[in-house]
Amino acid sequence: MRKLAFLVTAAVAGFLLFVAPPAAAQSGGLCQLNGTANITPGLSNTSGNFTFTFSGALSGCQSNDSTAPTQGAVGIGQTIVVNGLVAQEPAATGSGSCANSDGSGIAIVSWADGTTTVVSFTTQAVTGAVNLSGSVMDSVTLPVVNPQPGQPTTVTVTTTRYAGDQVQGAVSFQADPTQCAGSGVTSAAVSGAVGVGRAQ
Repeated sequence: MRKLAFLVTAAVAGFLLFVAPPAAAQSGGLCQLNGTANITPGLSNTSGNFTFTFSGALSGCQSNDSTAPTQGAVGIGQTIVVNGLVAQEPAATGSGSCANSDGSGIAIVSWADGTTTVVSFTTQAVTGAVNLSGSVMDSVTLPVVNPQPGQPTTVTVTTTRYAGDQVQGAVSFQADPTQCAGSGVTSAAVSGAVGVGRAQ
């Protein structure tokens, strides 16, 4: 099946900052991102509002911190287990079309060493160039799914790695052009690179 690839280049210069030598940054890392975005309602050639979720993996991470993990998992709008309770992450929101769109949301990264990073992010897609940018949040409070009597109704996920850092990314979003022209793209593969760091 022929695919329309929105190859993202606008953010490359930005995330290179985060893998500079230690003299240029206090902390930083660069990871490869691969996953799947699910969009409701489907993204089409007609502009409109939508929500989206994402589930993916970060791999091959390089950092100027030798203790930093090399892989992790990232989710947007997923269910996660926190302190033995199932909690619901918020879906991200956006507006636009297959050609141009803006979005925003919260992503939670679970690193291989057990640490966590909560990210508030925005995305901008203009004629095929998408910029992902954001900042690391201290924490986010999530609703518990079907809490039992006596259980808390919310849980808090706290950042334990990269606190106070900035995030920049460049990814490729692949969508079927026939779906863009028809009922809309409801699922698409996402891949690329994401950097996190803090300049001195």
